[in-house]
Amino acid sequence: MARMAEIRYPLGRSVGRGLKHRCPACGQGKLFRKYLKVVDRCGACDADLARYPADDGPAYLTILLVGHVIIGPLFFFPIVWESPAYLSVPILVTALGAVTLLALPRIKGGWIGLMYALGVTDRDAKLHTADRAD
Repeated sequence: MARMAEIRYPLGRSVGRGLKHRCPACGQGKLFRKYLKVVDRCGACDADLARYPADDGPAYLTILLVGHVIIGPLFFFPIVWESPAYLSVPILVTALGAVTLLALPRIKGGWIGLMYALGVTDRDAKLHTADRAD
């Protein structure tokens, strides 16, 4: 029977470091070399950061959080739905886009920290796709 992933490293510390765009292992090296491109190896501790999968999870989580936390409460304010669409829609879309673009790298960093703490690597993902082929 398959066991759930065990926490190998302190979860809060690893996720916190990822949220700050730092290596989840040492907290010193940079996590990203570009906006969302993860460095292959940490510059400070030489940890292999490219092996922690962060494919669709951060994007889904960002959409969930931004949609429910930002957009949902906006509809409680009558000015949003009583104002003309040519005024409210561009303002809301711009604000939503800005919040999403600011949140996505932080959430992706936290996700990588979570994968690091749980010990989930890209090798694990390949095992699951091999199971489906059988």
